[in-house]
Amino acid sequence: MSKFLKQAKPAVQLALKEDIGGGDVTTLATIPAATRAQGRFLAKSSGIIAGLDVAALTYGLLADWDSLAPHGEAGEKVQFCPHVGDGDKVAAGTVIASAAGSARVLLTAERVALNFVQRMSGIATLTKSYVEAARGAEAVILDTRKTVPGLRLFDKRAVALGGAMNHRFGLFDMALVKDNHIAAARGISPAVRGIRKQYEGIEIEVEVANLTQLEEALALNVDRILLDNMTTEQIGEAVSITAGRTPLEASGGVSLENVAAIAATGVDYISVGALTHSVPALDISFDLEMSV
Repeated sequence: MSKFLKQAKPAVQLALKEDIGGGDVTTLATIPAATRAQGRFLAKSSGIIAGLDVAALTYGLLADWDSLAPHGEAGEKVQFCPHVGDGDKVAAGTVIASAAGSARVLLTAERVALNFVQRMSGIATLTKSYVEAARGAEAVILDTRKTVPGLRLFDKRAVALGGAMNHRFGLFDMALVKDNHIAAARGISPAVRGIRKQYEGIEIEVEVANLTQLEEALALNVDRILLDNMTTEQIGEAVSITAGRTPLEASGGVSLENVAAIAATGVDYISVGALTHSVPALDISFDLEMSV
């Protein structure tokens, strides 16, 4: 099992517990325990597929974990077979995976598996659109921490599969000095000094709202500077002032309509909250076929 799936396992277990509770009453009442079936996952819209490994994990956990299947589904293995790879682009109508085994397990795990694959594929698809829109410039598209609580691991995995790069995972792996930190610390310089004193060696990024703050941040030799909600013209001026001394990240108000213009300024990174905070799920269905 990959490192990602080991980290994902508790969230998938929680999702199954949340959905199943004391048992899938509809499936238990309508399908005999010995019934076998097969089914296929169909992409009803074109897009980038992500999360098939999570779907396989979902079926595996339901089959293996007695507490999730109190009425006899446990131990009923499902053979999950991906037909495309995570990160692949598919056309509408493509069968992306199939599954065969216990009909009860197939149906009981269906919604949880689809929820993960649909959301992750939606994120990967939108991410790829931003990456393609910025193509031709050197700017790297980044995600943010604007993720569904508890699903950040999945959201950021989907961003990477869409061709972008992950920003910091959380508050612990990078220092990002934002406007509220600056206000509380009484300035950019005191904030940066405090971080360096307590967390020696940690990467530091400073958010600036104007060119005066940019000059102050540049003098501190931080690792990256975030240009917050600046116009394209202001970003271009910041790039000229910085002259490659410190990597610059543009953030705020980024859309598919303006990302190419922002990238063309010469900025190094562009962070996009929309990749994860309000993305539509990719339309994917699961169709069951009963075994003869």
